[in-house]
Amino acid sequence: MTGVDLVFHPLLPWWTIALGALLGLMLLGLGIWRRSSGIGWRALALAVILLALAGPSILAEQRERLSDELLLVTDRTPSQEIGERPARTDQAIAELRERLGAVPDLDLREVTLEADPDRGTALFDRLGRSLGELDRSRLAGVVVVTDGRVHDVPEDPASLGLDAPLHVLLTGRQDEVDRRLVVERAPTYAMVGEPQTVTVRVEDEPVPGSTPVPVRLSIDGQLVSRANLVPGQSTDLPFRLERGGAAAIELEVDPLEGQLTAQNDRQVVFVNGVRDRLRVLLVSGQPYPGLRVWRNLLKADAAVDLVHFTILRPPEKQDGTPIRELALIAFPSRELFEEKLDQFDLVIFDRYARRGLLPAIYLDNVASWVERGGALLEAAGPEFATSSSLFRTPLARVLPGAPTGQVSEQPFTPAITELGRRHPVTRGLDADGRRWGRWFRQVAVDPADASVVMAGDAEQPLLLLKRQGQGRVAQLLSDHAWLWARGFEGGGPQSLLLRRLVHWLMKEPELEEEELSAEGADRRLTIERHSLESLPHDVTVTSPSGGVQRLTLVPDENGVARAEIAADEGGLWRIEDGQHVAFASPLPVARVEGEAVTATAEPLRPVVQATGGTFTWLAEQPVPDIRRVSEDRQTAGRGWMGLIDHGAYRVSRTELVPLMPAWLALALLLGTTVFAWWREGRR
Repeated sequence: MTGVDLVFHPLLPWWTIALGALLGLMLLGLGIWRRSSGIGWRALALAVILLALAGPSILAEQRERLSDELLLVTDRTPSQEIGERPARTDQAIAELRERLGAVPDLDLREVTLEADPDRGTALFDRLGRSLGELDRSRLAGVVVVTDGRVHDVPEDPASLGLDAPLHVLLTGRQDEVDRRLVVERAPTYAMVGEPQTVTVRVEDEPVPGSTPVPVRLSIDGQLVSRANLVPGQSTDLPFRLERGGAAAIELEVDPLEGQLTAQNDRQVVFVNGVRDRLRVLLVSGQPYPGLRVWRNLLKADAAVDLVHFTILRPPEKQDGTPIRELALIAFPSRELFEEKLDQFDLVIFDRYARRGLLPAIYLDNVASWVERGGALLEAAGPEFATSSSLFRTPLARVLPGAPTGQVSEQPFTPAITELGRRHPVTRGLDADGRRWGRWFRQVAVDPADASVVMAGDAEQPLLLLKRQGQGRVAQLLSDHAWLWARGFEGGGPQSLLLRRLVHWLMKEPELEEEELSAEGADRRLTIERHSLESLPHDVTVTSPSGGVQRLTLVPDENGVARAEIAADEGGLWRIEDGQHVAFASPLPVARVEGEAVTATAEPLRPVVQATGGTFTWLAEQPVPDIRRVSEDRQTAGRGWMGLIDHGAYRVSRTELVPLMPAWLALALLLGTTVFAWWREGRR
């Protein structure tokens, strides 16, 4: 392509040439007034002089056409995965690629838009970064394939600095309806046992309904309550957490007939259950070297409110002192074991035996309290094998081990049983491979149906765990745990073991024997199933879009079964095995992505109108025709969208040809002067 332009290279400054022209015109005017002959030739001579001084030239350029650039943005956010939108998107992109590939002098730049975990569909943020990589002077236009749900539309379209049309191809339908459940307010933390509320609202689009619809509230997969909500009205739903740790509060509403998707009919919020203060009652039966083991462990936890009583002088030391006078203060047995027993979370008997201080009725109260959901721990000493054993009291019906009457004082090293390797209290305690220090006393018991997680001398039960009614009971059949605390023969994991034991008794969720958990990261979903049984577990995995797949998890020797699957969908995945439910989000999605999913042109309308673009509903209209238009022409019409043809080029070679070379200027000047002299000489 060749371009020709007229250019000037003056020999003198333009003001000098202009001054000379003015003087010449004045002289010509004087000659005309005096009716001088040859004035025309003088004017022609003046023109030759001025033209020669201006230095006119022809500039010939060899030009290379530069292609304009089109930005094609494909919306791949979660709302674009609904219904037929993915198919319409793929079809439109394929057709656009084919058509645009046939347009000369047009480069296609493609961008994929994914959801921002914090902001949702941030189209204009992504668009701004992409435009920064292009030459805006050659931007022919922007084409966006989306459902219209954009969450960062600027208030002033002019702030975008977009000098090209924005054309939008909408993948949804104009007649879509949908119902969604909105969580307006939910607590992050909740006190265990205290009433809490979550505020929810049902929204029907595009027209709100007036008939109440049922909403269900579940905690960790267990249905808790139902309520009927009028669409558009905010309602507080009550709930109560019964244990500490993270709890999944799941809310679900019945679907609307003909609705677009069921993804936003369910919402899940995670609430951490916390206890105000863990109240622990510790009763130590007699002085011994490990007297302060439990006290030190519990006092080290700032969340524990400890009440500790120690019997420093047992009644069998007969000196005539009445039992009621064996302590500095009277033992408040009635207050602790009858009036305020329900206020405690855990009761520990540390080498306690029947000595008449606690009547049988109070111990019966403790047994009933355990069956109602309390937690009991007995750290047994040799007195447990005698006639004064706590097993000879009403506590027998909740204690997991029955004494045989034998006490071994042979040295032994505590060991984790096969069951203990799968139980969360003792799982992994020996992972470092370090040899533990020995203990020297153990009470023999018959464990019946209790779980034996640690064994001692001659593989006799050392640590028993049992669920009793709604409560839990643990029994440590040795009073030598303090040897580990003192570091005897290298010690052992005494602090970790006892802390886990207490937390299991307190029903902390991370120490549940049967647990299903899931964790998502980097488009992968990792599922773990902890169990005391070495049996395969079938789990059902439901994706955010409703897709279901079933997996069989096979546990290892530690009772942990794992599986990992691809998880390309953004949103909340649900995993359940019939008894437990877990949730995970491999691709975090902003909450606004699920609030409204019906297709709409309204958010983008101001920008499209300001740039001269157009909307096309792909469910009702084909992909519009493509036309190249000049910068001053209309860029959209019925059934077509325009792309600006800037006509940009790059100069590869130039040639400058003077129109008034010196020899020609001299010849013309001499010629006109001679003719002027000749004409004037004939008068």
